[in-house]
Amino acid sequence: MHLNLSDEDIAFREEVRAFLAENLTDEMREANHLNGGAFADFAISHRWFRIVSQKGWVAPSWPAEHGGCAWTPMQKYIYSTEAARAGTPAYFAMGISMVGPVVMRFGTDDQKAHYLPRILAGEDIWCQGYSEPGSGSDLASLQTRAVADGDDYVINGTKIWTTGAHHANHIFCLVRTADTEKRQEGISFLLFPMDTPGIIVKPIINIGGEHTFNQVFFDDVRVPQSCRLGDENDGWTVAKYLLEFERGGSAFAAAVAASLAQLRNVAAGETLDDPLFANKVAAVAIKQQAAEYTEHRIIADIVRQGRPGTASSIMKVMGSETNQAITELTVEALNYYAAPFQPDARKPGSNVKPIAPETGVSAVAKYLHLRAASIYSGSNEIQRNIVAKRVLGL
Repeated sequence: MHLNLSDEDIAFREEVRAFLAENLTDEMREANHLNGGAFADFAISHRWFRIVSQKGWVAPSWPAEHGGCAWTPMQKYIYSTEAARAGTPAYFAMGISMVGPVVMRFGTDDQKAHYLPRILAGEDIWCQGYSEPGSGSDLASLQTRAVADGDDYVINGTKIWTTGAHHANHIFCLVRTADTEKRQEGISFLLFPMDTPGIIVKPIINIGGEHTFNQVFFDDVRVPQSCRLGDENDGWTVAKYLLEFERGGSAFAAAVAASLAQLRNVAAGETLDDPLFANKVAAVAIKQQAAEYTEHRIIADIVRQGRPGTASSIMKVMGSETNQAITELTVEALNYYAAPFQPDARKPGSNVKPIAPETGVSAVAKYLHLRAASIYSGSNEIQRNIVAKRVLGL
């Protein structure tokens, strides 16, 4: 991938920098700095989402016909890099990164007309109903069932590790609609509101004190069959397509680069002067650069074929493991300052004075949160199998 900036790219970079300087507030930067989970303070980060949406930049990979930016790979790289450097808060946007692409690919004209504008405007906030207590990486074993009853489905079951379900007003959900010898053939893909009667959301607080995950229960939840995306019992096809976008092609490397910058800030001084520790930092910096170039190739694939393809599994493995290594070194650099547990100090606007240095106040929470990065979105062992079979042909 050619990375030299053209005159047009330089002009675009200056436009991005001017936009960030004008619209990114200190409160938003603080929310990003204190974030120890999957997304920053929801209210603050959603305000940033709406600002970016009003600018028309919230969907870099969407085609222009659906309201997207239709940016070149270089423009995406420029924006994600500048946003990471500026400290924009990570907003909760599964609608942009996951639901939008599958609606464009599998949705009816009515579904596209209804959902896509609402996703762009931030009116519909989506969560993902995939994993279950007994179905994680082996997702095809899911048991949440949808039984046809007239024009509706009646859903019973439960989903777990549902990121952002306490904020979402819609869910995209895999349900079993038939018992078949091949489990993947009896699954359907549904889109429906979270305020549908019979849905209960219960929080799961992670070891870092963050409320990111939830368990969602469905008790005789009635959903119109018109909410199905794609054909009945063919939801596995939709799910596989969506997972390509979850696992790669989403500016993952820019976030890893931001983590590396935080590590260097925390370790500045004596810690980074230690030759052994400096060697560890250099090793993860090399991994970060390799992840960045891999992401460039995946984004180029999206431009050529409209989807990341199986190479997204490579990015998922590289990005998650590199970020884990960086956050581990950040905690090591904090030394005994990593011990105090002060979740209130990570809330924007809090008057709680952190015991740890300001640069490392969210480091332990990030480290603990990212222990799951090599499991969610399909475990890294599964991703390596995909790479071996479909990329390397083994």
